[in-house]
Amino acid sequence: MNNQYVVIMAGGIGTRFWPMSRVGKPKQFQDILGQGKTFLQMTFERFENICPKENIFVVTNTEYFELVKEQLQIDEQQILCEPQMRNTAPCIAYACYKIYAKNPDACIVVAPADHLIKRQREFEQVLLIALQASQDAEKLITLGISPTRPDTGYGYIQLDESSPDRVKKVKSFTEKPNLEVALKFLESGDFVWNAGIFIWHVKAILAAFRKYMPDLAHLFEEMKDFYMPTERQAIATIYAQCHSISIDYGIMEKAQNVYVIRCDLAWSDLGTWKSLYEELPKNARMNVSNSKKCLEYETYNTLIKVPENKLVIVQGLENYIVVEQDNVLLICQKDQEQRIKEFLENAKRQVQGDFF
Repeated sequence: MNNQYVVIMAGGIGTRFWPMSRVGKPKQFQDILGQGKTFLQMTFERFENICPKENIFVVTNTEYFELVKEQLQIDEQQILCEPQMRNTAPCIAYACYKIYAKNPDACIVVAPADHLIKRQREFEQVLLIALQASQDAEKLITLGISPTRPDTGYGYIQLDESSPDRVKKVKSFTEKPNLEVALKFLESGDFVWNAGIFIWHVKAILAAFRKYMPDLAHLFEEMKDFYMPTERQAIATIYAQCHSISIDYGIMEKAQNVYVIRCDLAWSDLGTWKSLYEELPKNARMNVSNSKKCLEYETYNTLIKVPENKLVIVQGLENYIVVEQDNVLLICQKDQEQRIKEFLENAKRQVQGDFF
């Protein structure tokens, strides 16, 4: 039996990518990069050399079951449906308890569905190191990306550089520091970005759930059947009782057996329009546009993503995001993009219609 498994988290709505990412079809199910594949498909293919396809599980919202099945064409048992959004801790608990029921010797990689990793070979090598290190069932391992700038949008991990091993002990976690702190982290050299990719033996993570999140562990350990049709009803009962909490806050920031591997994967979490702008090719004016029918005048450092059959004329913009999708037009300064969630919530209150 192959003991290596992958869990892909694909249940988010991606509100920071609104208006392209909508409740009906979030960004992970779209070809936002223009490569002919969705984020989910690219992520699934990324792990095909790590484990057999049948050992890759996707956790998503019940509403997206058919989208996952259509895009990946995998067995229904590999699609784990969450009835409600409860952040990453319940999502990961569900997948890990189900895999444990199937194979108590499993070593598991957990990853989001919407990251970009350009250095595939290095990624696979790092995962193999982590999977090997996880076999003793004592380490909770995460990947740390060597920072290239003092980015305030990422979480940071301080690692213990005293060990010569590639897998190093974590000293501290810091969530999204301000610019001054991020600059100090960058200068110190012993901080990495938290990629949100985890590797562990299933027994190690279940032990952590029992120690740090006993209420959640109890709910899943009471579940007798992890296979449909009774599974979905049991999961609905569990999710109705559990809180919304991240795995970082629930376990990783508390556990004493957390380790990190520093790596350089040409990685981005592609969480915002600005991060997408950074990754896409730019013209001479440093603009990014998906349309040949877009005419730019005195416009610089701007992302323009519109229907390809629409003539668009843009004049006098610098450092802007211009996105049109399904009767919604967003024009926003790049350095104000964190307000997109605010814009979305205000629009929901003030406007009726299928815009969200």
